[in-house]
Amino acid sequence: MSEQQCVHIAGVQEIKPSTPQGCEDCLKTGDTWVHLRLCMECGHVGCCDSSKNKHATKHFHASRHPVIKSFQPGEQWLYCYADEAFYDPA
Repeated sequence: MSEQQCVHIAGVQEIKPSTPQGCEDCLKTGDTWVHLRLCMECGHVGCCDSSKNKHATKHFHASRHPVIKSFQPGEQWLYCYADEAFYDPA
């Protein structure tokens, strides 16, 4: 599915991250992460599915907020869990 077919990605606007320091949930427990993802609805910063806790995906299942953005320096891609749509503006 492309970005044009995903109303969730098409409606995304910039959002302020809940914490710029790292995965919000891992920071609370003192755990580590591999890469970070930003929820484009509420600003939750969670760890990716390569991280053992997979907090970004857990946040989607708990909140139903569909779109995440890479929170890695130099990456701009977005992903919609609901439509399984990937969009990279680069």
